[in-house]
Amino acid sequence: MDKKIPKVYANKIEGKAGNNKDVYYSHLEDEITNERSPKVLEKNVNQKINDIFNSTNYIYKADVRLTLKSGTVAKRIVGRNSTHLITIDNELIPLTDILDIEKS
Repeated sequence: MDKKIPKVYANKIEGKAGNNKDVYYSHLEDEITNERSPKVLEKNVNQKINDIFNSTNYIYKADVRLTLKSGTVAKRIVGRNSTHLITIDNELIPLTDILDIEKS
């Protein structure tokens, strides 16, 4: 009792299907590139500050390394407002003076 099952039609795929984005990430270079637009996607200072405050590790304070116009300093930040970062020592650091910020 051998049943004959009809064959399924399978169309040939010729060439590369371009329906997926190709993304490259290297932790050594800390940059993400997109194959279709080769620009490096960098975060600005406000995005980095928001990432620190929205992190699951941030509860009340965060140790950061700030690159300011006057040099690099290590601070413990506890908050921010629209124009300044607030340190645990109640020091106000203007956001316009910050060139880069890294979590320590």
